[in-house]
Amino acid sequence: MKEFDKVLISKEDIEIKVKEISKKISADYKGLNPLFVCILKGSVFFTADLLRNVDTPAQIDFMVVSSYGSGTTSSGTLNIKKDLAVDIKDKHVIIVEDIIDSGNTLALLKEMLLKRNPSSVKICTLLDKPDRRVRDVKVDYCGFQIPDEFVVGYGLDYDENYRTLPDIRVLSREVYEK
Repeated sequence: MKEFDKVLISKEDIEIKVKEISKKISADYKGLNPLFVCILKGSVFFTADLLRNVDTPAQIDFMVVSSYGSGTTSSGTLNIKKDLAVDIKDKHVIIVEDIIDSGNTLALLKEMLLKRNPSSVKICTLLDKPDRRVRDVKVDYCGFQIPDEFVVGYGLDYDENYRTLPDIRVLSREVYEK
């Protein structure tokens, strides 16, 4: 059985894009000490690489959230499995996500965080699947727009596997439809 159909985004292209986004964030937040909110588990590699390349002081915290429950379609409600450890009042918050498809989770999360009175909330994602969007979400920093394919690697998984791949690959249907 073939595991992958193809490499969609190479390790080198990811590295270039991360540096590009980090440079833009550094310029936008110079002297503001933004709080990067890493959405676990998928965005941990992306967040770490962003922070290593940002040249302005920054903080980090983590959340585990979902709007999917046990199904494959959004329930429309936000399930917080791990909340922030810090108060975000008057902070500049950057939500860092691995991939945005329907937009439901990110829209609900941003609404919830805005109620905590931060100075600002922006969204940064490595991958964006606009063809799957059902909820309007403004993405402030985007690495790559990708087609509607099942991708793994660089933090993204299928059944907790493939996260440690250095690139983004299209997972063969044979793997996830068995």
